[in-house]
Amino acid sequence: MQDRPTDVTFRNGSVDLAGHLRVPKGTDAARPLPAIVLATPGSSVKEQSGANYARRLTESGFVTLTFDPSYQGQSGGAPRDLEIPAVRAEDIRCAVDFLTTQAIVDAGRIGLLGICAGGGYAVNAALTDHRVRALGTVVPVNIGRARRDAGPEALRAQLAAVGAQRSAEARGAAPRRDPWIPDTIEAARAAGITDIDVLGAVEFYRTPRGFDAHATNRLMFTSLAPMIGFDAFHLVEELLVQPLQVVVGGRKGMTKSYEDGEALFARAPNPQGFHVVEGAGHYDLYDKSPFIDEAVDALAGFFRAHLG
Repeated sequence: MQDRPTDVTFRNGSVDLAGHLRVPKGTDAARPLPAIVLATPGSSVKEQSGANYARRLTESGFVTLTFDPSYQGQSGGAPRDLEIPAVRAEDIRCAVDFLTTQAIVDAGRIGLLGICAGGGYAVNAALTDHRVRALGTVVPVNIGRARRDAGPEALRAQLAAVGAQRSAEARGAAPRRDPWIPDTIEAARAAGITDIDVLGAVEFYRTPRGFDAHATNRLMFTSLAPMIGFDAFHLVEELLVQPLQVVVGGRKGMTKSYEDGEALFARAPNPQGFHVVEGAGHYDLYDKSPFIDEAVDALAGFFRAHLG
């Protein structure tokens, strides 16, 4: 099947969100289909890892919707490069809103798939949006936990720096945007980085393998404060009623997505499957075969079982 997504636009408040809607080939317009919203990793846009999963899931018979978060990619909103967890979660709910307006979509059969930090955001959105009937995550990361791993002293220093930057910007200073990851493999190595996960991120995002010009690799520095204070899994025990499928890579690394996936699965009231893709690291599951194919097989089976 040729991948020809339709460009769509929907809104989160006053912000226009740019999305790609994929519909299975040969679809009967009179027969609404199950659909899946995809929540992408931090710093990612709709053409990257989310597209790799959306394409395969559409081939498996699902309508899929990927989109750029508010303030990022081709979506609107200012200032640019903000990463606010509450906004990311609301973006997802607005994507569900959009799908409920599409004649090709059965509004009673909408699922949600989150990748990396998008997995944490997907969990957070699903807690209070029970229109989502099934929830899948791939290498899920609770980005608040990841930020807080720096330790109390470092966190206090970061929050003090954020406060100072906010005050400076309120007085007219230019916004501060920092790289999410080094801009090149060479820059990473020059900085003495040897961790396989960091290098894997740079290899995916900053080389032709996964590069997209709409992904700036910049984070508004003041976003650190709401990220530090965010817990993607808060209230999971009380509110996550949906069936849950977790997919992780068997090679553990510094992203701790395996550990976050285990924690989520243990806390969820309706866990269905914890699938380990043996031999795969975190970023292998963004695009590398056979790892991504195994992940999609597990997810497609899960969504078929719970979305019909």
